[in-house]
Amino acid sequence: MSISPLSTSPQNTSLQDKSPPALDRLWFTRCPVPTATGLAYKLGWLDEEFARDGIAVGTLQETRELARHHYDHDLPALIREGGNMLALAARAQGASTRLIGLTWIDEWQTILVRADSGISEPHHLKGLRLALPEYIEHPIPAHVRGSSIARGMSLQGYHGALVYAGLGFDDVELVQVPSGAGARNAAAGGSNNGLQSLWAGLDYLAAGKVDAVYVKGASAVDAAQRVGAVVGIDLDRLGARKFRVNNGTPRPLTVHTDLLENHFDVVVRFLYQTLRAADWAAANVNDVLGILQSETSSSAAGAAAAYRDDFHKTLHPDLSDERLQLFEQQKKFLWLHGLLDRDFDFAPWLDRRPLAAAYELLAADRSKAGR
Repeated sequence: MSISPLSTSPQNTSLQDKSPPALDRLWFTRCPVPTATGLAYKLGWLDEEFARDGIAVGTLQETRELARHHYDHDLPALIREGGNMLALAARAQGASTRLIGLTWIDEWQTILVRADSGISEPHHLKGLRLALPEYIEHPIPAHVRGSSIARGMSLQGYHGALVYAGLGFDDVELVQVPSGAGARNAAAGGSNNGLQSLWAGLDYLAAGKVDAVYVKGASAVDAAQRVGAVVGIDLDRLGARKFRVNNGTPRPLTVHTDLLENHFDVVVRFLYQTLRAADWAAANVNDVLGILQSETSSSAAGAAAAYRDDFHKTLHPDLSDERLQLFEQQKKFLWLHGLLDRDFDFAPWLDRRPLAAAYELLAADRSKAGR
């Protein structure tokens, strides 16, 4: 299967005059959350797609020495589907990447409280103490800002609830709490086993030192049960998506520019297999939840509680105007609150061509199948 770019720029024209460097290994990385990328890999479809070309498919989650590239994307043959904080932070530091897709999966964004608190609406947050994880400690100083994902997610989560209620950060007290080992593990794309400790503020909640803690995802369901915390505010139930923008909403697909320019067809075929996996997921929710339990290192109950409302039917990436606007909203928020080293132009980062070509292949498949 050979795919050509849908448009030719002067740079691409010059590349056509010489053979691209050989590719024998394709790397990808994803976060411990629902992704069509992860499903395509678990189903064996990525290996099958590229085996005939002699291209091995590897994941950063399985190689400790390359794990840092989940953050900096400084690996030429890398495709990444993960939290937007790391993708934005890498781009802000000059990473040679392109944005090629966005997904949106609501995944149990909640503000947890003590069972006897009486907190049940966003306006109840006024005057309360909210846990704010500190910046993480990191052996690579440049990784500290973008990798402080618990801090960034908490800030944005509270912000969405406060704005919904007509409030702001001046109406609450932010109490610094430890970042937790899970923050470092998650930021590095490494082991998921420490993800529950991403929410170190829960111990402060149980001890009465704070009144509310932002959490997200299947691991947080299990962590909440451990300390007896309950949902005070279910952010997933806030009406407009602008109130639920965060690290995973929307979630970007990014690719190293070298791979896109030298092996455009490989990127398209990779995306095509992820789209196939998204189609498969829409009809196989129980199998998806089984895979997610492994991907998130959570209990079956945790995965089922975190991923709901037909989430399995919405794993397809797109580049709709709405998702792009929400993603740019996240970029501006992170820069304003010190989680990006610098601002950058958003529009030049985007490349629509590979996803459009992958959807053409998927449409041909669906046509053959009579769908």
